[in-house]
Amino acid sequence: MSAEVQRISFKGSLDKPLSARLDLPAGTVRATALLAHCFTCSKDLAAVRRIAGELARHGFAVLRFDFTGLGSSEGEFANTDFSSNVGDILAAAEYLRRNFEAPKLLIGHSLGGAAVLTAAPRIPEAVAVATIGAPADAEHVTRSFHAHLDEIENTGSATVTLAGREFRIRDDFLADVRGQNVHDCVKAMKKALLILHAPRDEVVDIENATALFVAAKHPKSFISLDTADHLISDPSDAAYAAKVIAAWAGRYVGAEPPAGDADDKAIRVSETGEGTFQAYVQAGRHRLLADEPEGYGGNDTGPSPYDYLSVALGACTTMTLRMYADHKKLPVEHVSVEVSHGKVHAADCQDCSEEVRGRGGKIDRFERMISIDGDLDAETRERMRQIADRCPVHKTLHAGAAVVTRLVDSD
Repeated sequence: MSAEVQRISFKGSLDKPLSARLDLPAGTVRATALLAHCFTCSKDLAAVRRIAGELARHGFAVLRFDFTGLGSSEGEFANTDFSSNVGDILAAAEYLRRNFEAPKLLIGHSLGGAAVLTAAPRIPEAVAVATIGAPADAEHVTRSFHAHLDEIENTGSATVTLAGREFRIRDDFLADVRGQNVHDCVKAMKKALLILHAPRDEVVDIENATALFVAAKHPKSFISLDTADHLISDPSDAAYAAKVIAAWAGRYVGAEPPAGDADDKAIRVSETGEGTFQAYVQAGRHRLLADEPEGYGGNDTGPSPYDYLSVALGACTTMTLRMYADHKKLPVEHVSVEVSHGKVHAADCQDCSEEVRGRGGKIDRFERMISIDGDLDAETRERMRQIADRCPVHKTLHAGAAVVTRLVDSD
């Protein structure tokens, strides 16, 4: 699954906060994807979670969110329609554009697929679109509550039961879906399209996939999901769909940029505007979030600045010990480091050097707990403990560093 899933909130098309999750891969972000769920579903639908997690395993950062009035998002579902869903997708793309990276890949399941196809022409950074069990027209969704159509048209609204839950559908919704032309959007999209559909889909029949495929311009592709059901409830089907999308999209999102020289690239950190302290971190090709714990006024959506400092010390220590072990051909199987940080009075730091204890006041104290697996004698283990102190980050923290600060014009 994902290396990390971050909680996010942003304003949707009806100006209500939408609940979202950003599934991040371990290490390099290959490209950013936006995933829209099916009608009356949520971002936490099993298939949506599995597809996002599998795509993250293949290097994609995936934003999945609840449409207005659904899942954990605010707002009234009865006030929404297909156009507001499209607007929510555009709002999600704008959030990514401002705070992370504009989506290159758009993915939509069922009616979310029709909404993604409609929104795609207005997301210029997107180069590829994938749909799963998508209808060829938005009005197709009315089949799920066909028995209530007369009531909705005659009285203005009706309560319908979908997937065991009650929803209020208004005549505005009917008018909106009937006025949509997904077919024309597909023809004008000018983006690579992948259509995934199950031949035995009993909710959205396979003829919808045919209609979309015929309408689309090249490059376009079709993949059969064989015996999968409409909700892609079998984990193996969800994993297969995600792997196919990742492989196919790789032709269009572009090759990963060269790593380059880390010393030549500055780390860029900027506020996201979400919460009080959340910050977006760009480190070369890597994308991260930083935040403060809830007890300090943050939302705890990412490591704190001191957490990142501890990460730097821990990572540098493991790398230093691995280089030493390999150089000396030591039988070291695995190295792990646990780092804790706290502020203590210098005089009370009994395991610190006399120089440190003599500084007075409070100091930052980092403690490393190093675990080394391997057939090593006590003398060699002690030597490796000493080598840990040669870690460059350790030396920087111990010796102090010069920090030069300048003001520059905003971009």
